[in-house]
Amino acid sequence: MQQTAQQTQTELPRVLNASHATSIVVGIIIGSGIFLVPREMMAAVGSSGMVYAVWIVGGLLSLFGAMTYAEIAALRPKYGGEYAFLREAYGDLTGFLYMWTWITIAKPASIATIAAGLARVLATFPTFHFLELPAFGPLLWSQVFAIVMTWLITGLNILGTRKSGNVQLALTWLKVLLIVVIAGVCFGAAGSHGSWHNFATEFTGARGGFSGFMVALIAALWAYDGWSDVTQMAGEIQRPQRSMPLALIGGVAIVGGLYMLTNAAIQYVMPAAAIAAADRPAADALRLIAGNWGAGLVSVGMAVSICATFVGSSLSGARVPFAAAHDGLFFRQLAHVHPRFHTPSTALILQAILSSLLLLAIGRFQALFSLAIFAEWFFYALTASTIFVFRRREPSTARPYSVWGYPVLPALFIAAAIVLLVFSFADQPRNSIIGTAIILLGIPLHYWFQRKIRTA
Repeated sequence: MQQTAQQTQTELPRVLNASHATSIVVGIIIGSGIFLVPREMMAAVGSSGMVYAVWIVGGLLSLFGAMTYAEIAALRPKYGGEYAFLREAYGDLTGFLYMWTWITIAKPASIATIAAGLARVLATFPTFHFLELPAFGPLLWSQVFAIVMTWLITGLNILGTRKSGNVQLALTWLKVLLIVVIAGVCFGAAGSHGSWHNFATEFTGARGGFSGFMVALIAALWAYDGWSDVTQMAGEIQRPQRSMPLALIGGVAIVGGLYMLTNAAIQYVMPAAAIAAADRPAADALRLIAGNWGAGLVSVGMAVSICATFVGSSLSGARVPFAAAHDGLFFRQLAHVHPRFHTPSTALILQAILSSLLLLAIGRFQALFSLAIFAEWFFYALTASTIFVFRRREPSTARPYSVWGYPVLPALFIAAAIVLLVFSFADQPRNSIIGTAIILLGIPLHYWFQRKIRTA
């Protein structure tokens, strides 16, 4: 009995099923990107056919990454996901660097970006116009709102992983329903507000060529980003050998279908040149059909979509420092499991504190986003490479799921991650250099922690 009680306080229970895992994948991926990136994609390539080619290529590359992760996660369903894979493949230092980068840059910046994006969407409603106004000195009400939402979501995640999973599932279904309704309203438009002829129009001012295709592809990959977060919950998912591949591959496939549907709906209403000039293509398309209430429907859809992303991203993120602390590589206090709710409460609180500090220090959506994307894609490529290590190291091990097309598909995903990494560095050199410096700072910190542990 004493051993069982001790296990309850140090381990996280497996309380999520395949539906929860799939909703985490779909819920995290579909944020506000699909409602906004059609503009960047059309401005880059200039035609409907090329836009769909980009969506397909981006979806396939993301699917290749999901398939690669699915093999690794099904074989190693542990807390922390990528942290655990990197540590087993390349050692404690690499695992620590991932955890350090995740806890200082990637996840706090990602959560802060989601919170800032939610405030920006809600500010389009007259009731929430105050979010654009100053609150205290240079601090805006949007920053205050984003910080409050960060702590509310954190509180939900502390109260129970199963509760958060159920909220995530409900929000994801609502998100999918709203996307389908928005697409249905667009396709239901007749006369001057909708025409199949729009698919044959072109935007003559597009960048075009290979560079234009790459710019559009990067926008598509950003829209698909977030599918890997579910691997961090692998230690809390029931029957992970079956659930993880189903969630990763099925989730990315569902998102790809919804993205293509939404893009088609927008193009049915608006010609190429109008899409390339629209700040919010989906809202502008609905405004043409149904006036302000149509644009409001899109804003509601974006708000619900961002909330689903918010819950899943916060839920999964705290598992990385928890896993590192559990393995003795980080502060032991972060491995604390709440005795009543059985959640990593201390790690969740630390994550919320760091996200709040970023919101106070930066607050601007684009700056937060560019700070996160460099670090994330560096470790995407590194994590995917672990499949080659495990295949070589354990050739005879039975695998619950094996990625089709090995080694070509994992290699293609790694190449795509490197391309996005190079573009991010060229586009945002200051934030990328800051990200690199913070990653490298983790090296002396790791050895300091090791000496501290040996001394203890």
